Amino acid sequence: MIRVRGLHKSYRSGDGSSQRVLRGVDLDIARGEFLSVVGRSGSGKTTLLNIIGGLDSDYEGAVEVEGKRLHEMTDLEASAYRNNHVGFVFQSFHLFDYMSCLENVMLPSLFDRKGGAAADARARALDLLDQVGIAEKASQPPMNLSGGQKQRVAIARALFNRPSMMICDEPTGNLDRRSGDAILELFRALNQEDRITLLIVTHDPLIADAATRCVRIEDGQVREDSGASVRASDEDGGADGGVDAGEGAFEAEERA
Repeated sequence: MIRVRGLHKSYRSGDGSSQRVLRGVDLDIARGEFLSVVGRSGSGKTTLLNIIGGLDSDYEGAVEVEGKRLHEMTDLEASAYRNNHVGFVFQSFHLFDYMSCLENVMLPSLFDRKGGAAADARARALDLLDQVGIAEKASQPPMNLSGGQKQRVAIARALFNRPSMMICDEPTGNLDRRSGDAILELFRALNQEDRITLLIVTHDPLIADAATRCVRIEDGQVREDSGASVRASDEDGGADGGVDAGEGAFEAEERA
């Protein structure tokens, strides 16, 4: 499904110097895989998922998804790819408190060029809130929800356009253990029952162990062990906190 070859990425600082973040990454990800990506803060793991998700097009190398090179997509094709084929989930939820949970989940319908009926969008959003186990909160604003409940709303929104792949940046980083465990079980169900490909940046050893495959990024390069044998506990043990050079780009949720 996903093929990455010779991927290089650098960021230029204000003083004109250049910081190389990815150094010739090669990676294949099969359709339906549950992949965790671990590594120290600033190692390039978020940058890698930015690029795969179509949020960053300034790189060298080749990234193919279902045989289509992302660099060769037109602006319209890239927008359709992000909006219809990739679901994004963030550590900080990125929900709007002035909207209800239902309205937050319906947001992707505003970018639907086909202009589907509002009633259909509402029904889809209600079904998704029920799927993630929070239908009773549909009319509530996110500010009234716990962290785990907010993340369920965010996952429902990410599923709205029936993506084939979900890219998640520290989805349990702001949650307590019990809420994190519940989100992990939801991810397992999405992967095993709906066959959604999951790519998750994490410092959480439970997610690293639950994944069918775990890749560690070190100094901008990939090392992978089958069966999730790379442990998140090898790292610095905390959320990235914006240290990763690609973090800001990853959180650019509002897409064309």
